[in-house]
Amino acid sequence: MIGFRTLLYKELLRFWKVSFQTIAAPVLTALLYMLVFSHVLESRVEVFPGVSYGAFLIPGLAMMSLLQNAFANTSSSLVQSKVTGNIVFILLPPLSHAEFYWAYVIAAMVRGMLVGAGVFLVTLVTVSVPFPNLLWALAFAMLGGGILGALGLIAGIWADKFDQMAAFQNFVVMPLTFLSGVFYSIHTLPPFWQAVSHLNPIFYMIDGFRYAFFGASDRSPWMSLAIVTGCFTALSFASLQMIRRGYKLRH
Repeated sequence: MIGFRTLLYKELLRFWKVSFQTIAAPVLTALLYMLVFSHVLESRVEVFPGVSYGAFLIPGLAMMSLLQNAFANTSSSLVQSKVTGNIVFILLPPLSHAEFYWAYVIAAMVRGMLVGAGVFLVTLVTVSVPFPNLLWALAFAMLGGGILGALGLIAGIWADKFDQMAAFQNFVVMPLTFLSGVFYSIHTLPPFWQAVSHLNPIFYMIDGFRYAFFGASDRSPWMSLAIVTGCFTALSFASLQMIRRGYKLRH
């Protein structure tokens, strides 16, 4: 397990050394979203009975920040290693495929949860929310971070340069996160777009995470948990197969 611990430490140290950029900046961005949207829509929107719009936003913004930063951690690390050529120092040691996978994904989950916790704590200055059901909140936060960490691993293995990585993030990850119910309830959408939203796995992560705070959600939390767990299993299997075959890693 020495190789696994070393690689995990390297990935944790990689983002922690520039924490002002990797943690503080996303927290500030989410706080700006909170200030703008809550100021404009606070008196006009009530999604759940007795829940202010500002309170409704906080779990969604925390989860969105968690997911985006979990994806960014694994994807940027792998692409940077491939572009600079130092990926060879990770491939040469006798690391198993599972150790390679879990070191990257756990580091992504840690970064995502640090950012998500930071967003939650900072936005509490403006609006108070109920204390969450910790088991539900941790389940969706960890599974969500794991899913986007695995997706970032797949994207980082696939991409050969930074502009390919940016295209994946801008045209896949960003639309999925922004169109997942962070700023609205899908019940306010027309029937067609409600059906489309149900195909978005990130919707279930955010909806289930929000349930931990308010005890109310657009879909059953058990259904959301089952779908999120299935997505994590599928993406983990796909990324492990790519690592095992050395796809775009050993050329």
